[in-house]
Amino acid sequence: MHNHPVRGIVFLCLGVFVFSLQDAVIKQVSGAYPLTQVLVIRSLVSVPILLVLVQMDVGWRALRSPEFTLLVVRALLMFMAYMAYYMAFPALPLADAVALYFTVPLFVTALAGPFLGERAGWRVWTAVGVGFLGVLVMLQPGSGLFEAAALLSLFSAVMYACSMLMARRLGVAQAASVMAFYQNGVFLIGAIAIAAVLQGLGITRAEHPSLTFLVRPWVLPSVWDFFLIASCGVVAAAGTMLLTSAYRVARAGVVAPFEYSGVLWAPLWGFLFFSEVPRMTTVAGAVLIVGAGLVALRVARHD
Repeated sequence: MHNHPVRGIVFLCLGVFVFSLQDAVIKQVSGAYPLTQVLVIRSLVSVPILLVLVQMDVGWRALRSPEFTLLVVRALLMFMAYMAYYMAFPALPLADAVALYFTVPLFVTALAGPFLGERAGWRVWTAVGVGFLGVLVMLQPGSGLFEAAALLSLFSAVMYACSMLMARRLGVAQAASVMAFYQNGVFLIGAIAIAAVLQGLGITRAEHPSLTFLVRPWVLPSVWDFFLIASCGVVAAAGTMLLTSAYRVARAGVVAPFEYSGVLWAPLWGFLFFSEVPRMTTVAGAVLIVGAGLVALRVARHD
């Protein structure tokens, strides 16, 4: 498998940045619309964008892949990851939800050996550990970690890590645009199926806020809210391409620590959109995260 660490790191950091914008939008609309409706609108907007990207990249014929089953399985893992991740938003403080989700690099590094035969050295493990320490310092997760919804964020991290390792294995033969198209298709079909089942069973209310976000009935969005949700389609298409490309072109253990770069954007969006002032712990955590990333990059360049 080819290995271009610098290119992979750049792709991953850009993808994390793009997806951080989507997190802010979904957090904004999570109190008024059901998650399935948000995912359907987002996925419908992504379809034409991804079709263009596939045609420009490898041509539409590539969608008829002999690895159809593996592509669908990977897309299902991503669907479960994002459903669980967003369902945690209404029940947990955003800091707690993100802190748990950013165990992803730990799972990627741990699973890269048995899944891909990529053995991480002690320096990479140290970088991952320091980066995770930075996440804890920066976000200061508290009692929300013991809320039942915390398991949703942890489950999301495991599913996401597995899907990215599959992207690495599939990347030799499959273009990032093709994997992104399959992922978007499963998101669309999966969200419609869940909404149809809930509607058929008459389930429209729940006690827990995470379940409420899932089962709430669909409503006609305002023009502004529709624009916000639709913008997630553009974000999802671009972000999925970037993240998938990152794990295709570089070793999983090298790019995984840069998943932590996402916590750099949360304070910025919080300040700009919600008037949240970053704390000193945010600065300290960011220093640890960036330092860990630089160590991982140095190791990659010497592999």
